[in-house]
Amino acid sequence: MAGAAGPQLQLHGERTSGQDVRQQNATAVLAVANILKTSLGPVGLDKMMVDDIGDVTITNDGATILKLLEVEHPAAKILVELAELQDQEVGDGTTSVVIVAAELLKRANELVRAKIHPTSIIGGYRLAMREACKYLQERLAIPTSALGAETLMAAAKTAMSSKIVGADSDFFGRLVVDAVTAVRSEDEFTGRVRYPVSAINILKAHGKSARDSRMLDGYALNLGRAAQGMPKSVKKVRIACLDMNLQKARMLFGVQVLVTDPKELELIRQREVDITRERIQKIIDAGANVILTTKGIDDTALKYFVEAGAIAARRVPKDDLRRVAKATGASIVMTLADMEGNETFDPANLGSAEEVVEESVADNDMLMIRGPKNTRAVTVLLRGANDYLLDEMDRSLHDAFCIVKRVLESGEVVPGGGAVEGALSVYLENFATTLGSREQMAIAEFADALLIIPKTLAVNAAKDATELVARLRAFHYTAQSKEGKEELARSGLDLVGGEIRDNIAAGVVEPALSKLKILQFATEAAITILRIDDLIRLEPEPQEGEE
Repeated sequence: MAGAAGPQLQLHGERTSGQDVRQQNATAVLAVANILKTSLGPVGLDKMMVDDIGDVTITNDGATILKLLEVEHPAAKILVELAELQDQEVGDGTTSVVIVAAELLKRANELVRAKIHPTSIIGGYRLAMREACKYLQERLAIPTSALGAETLMAAAKTAMSSKIVGADSDFFGRLVVDAVTAVRSEDEFTGRVRYPVSAINILKAHGKSARDSRMLDGYALNLGRAAQGMPKSVKKVRIACLDMNLQKARMLFGVQVLVTDPKELELIRQREVDITRERIQKIIDAGANVILTTKGIDDTALKYFVEAGAIAARRVPKDDLRRVAKATGASIVMTLADMEGNETFDPANLGSAEEVVEESVADNDMLMIRGPKNTRAVTVLLRGANDYLLDEMDRSLHDAFCIVKRVLESGEVVPGGGAVEGALSVYLENFATTLGSREQMAIAEFADALLIIPKTLAVNAAKDATELVARLRAFHYTAQSKEGKEELARSGLDLVGGEIRDNIAAGVVEPALSKLKILQFATEAAITILRIDDLIRLEPEPQEGEE
């Protein structure tokens, strides 16, 4: 087996093991993290991504950048999934979580080279993560009730400070807070208050400036009535959500009909028209006065809706239809066929709302659904110069919506600007010295790795990172070791002035949940990659006909 070319597996592939595979993994992960590093913080820079068909995306949102990178390395793919997970769970902090995970892995790799077993490092990392989360919840988290009403606004502005809308953060902060608080809903069984971000619809329209963006009351669909003869508004709405064609019924392909009498041909044509008319009549008889379908409605069918005084809209995007169905309590109907083989439409499938009205916004007609039965829906209309700007504004606002939602639901915030990382680094270093086991070195490295966030923030702001981070640590050491100096734990970086300041007073706050998830996810991802000590890559099977 073992020849001059090195050991060959009988698995028809190649094997990398031990330190080689760890070095490869660390290099791949750091390469991905280095792409994101410069986009961190309020003065982070943007990335321009051009895909294989030439579509351009300009963004500094970590999850979006990683989604567009076609990462091939298996270890680096874990980071991409990590950023997506952070995006789903919190909505922001995707860049931070990737940078922390990469730094943890890099330091773990150095410890392995210093002859410390990976199991000891993993144990140390897990212990450090648990201690850090405990300290964060007990000492650093501040209840929003103690800070007043402006906390939500501060959290929204902090989330948007690194985005393209950061310059107008006062205007957009108010827009975000109003939109999220407007969709408040309470679970009637558990009594839990929820703020579903999916109930906020974002529409983008070219023209005017970003400051002309506004919030519309109701769920807006970016399409108008299907025919001009339909009423412009309907009150006491009963909505039918359909995922089916309302066009003239046609014979299926492959079906042959042999006609002996030419008169029968006309009867077949007439019956085709009648089938559609009967279907529409059943929907209208059930009480529907607004009909939305994802497929087409032809002109003959539109005539029946106009006569019934109902509003119909065709080619509604499926995502929009799902949201409308959820908000109004409707069921999406794919076919009218029932168990007996007849066609019926059950009125129980209809949703209800107070009013549906067609409005004209920026040369486009929009259908506004107001006062839906289940949740209150709002629409944020974004205005801007071009598609790139509007898309990035959309991503920025989505992050801010999620952050405000988390602050409202969890009720706890922490100071931003590297304050949490500085405090945890000092605390974990002191904690490591109390241990007499091998985990001590891993915890000390974990503490050091957390400083990558304030360091990167300072570097991106063109400030002296070494001096600023040293001063930040000094503040937090004083806060933790001296009586009566506890308020210094709120100290974070001021990246404009290059100073250390009280970030709670300055209004730089983040939800405590975001920091907790960053610590947990980054540690788990680093441990997952650190556990790998063997990579076996199978070669593809030769295709038939290939020698």
